[in-house]
Amino acid sequence: MAGTLKNVTDADFDAEVLGSDKPVLVDFWAEWCGPCRQIAPSLEAIAAEYGDQIEIVKLNIDQNPATAARYGVMSIPTLNVYRGGEVAKTIVGAKPKAAILRDLDGFIQVKA
Repeated sequence: MAGTLKNVTDADFDAEVLGSDKPVLVDFWAEWCGPCRQIAPSLEAIAAEYGDQIEIVKLNIDQNPATAARYGVMSIPTLNVYRGGEVAKTIVGAKPKAAILRDLDGFIQVKA
């Protein structure tokens, strides 16, 4: 279940996410997580529509436990938005695409 979203790891998280010049939404997920699979198509669609404004990447917490622990991810899916190397917003739980877009207000300009 990789889709078109880029996967980040403990090893490249700082460079790919914290070093980005635009906001980055990190989807903390796991293969066994049903709600994670539910929101994946919404995240793919948002990435396709708003990729010029925000980058969306996935981090598998089973394969990359250090980063999940570093940011206190206790339940998944957790979506953290990073801006300027800091967590600017945390979204926990599966939500429909429209709700995720509302949560991203301030990071993206939603197209009418």
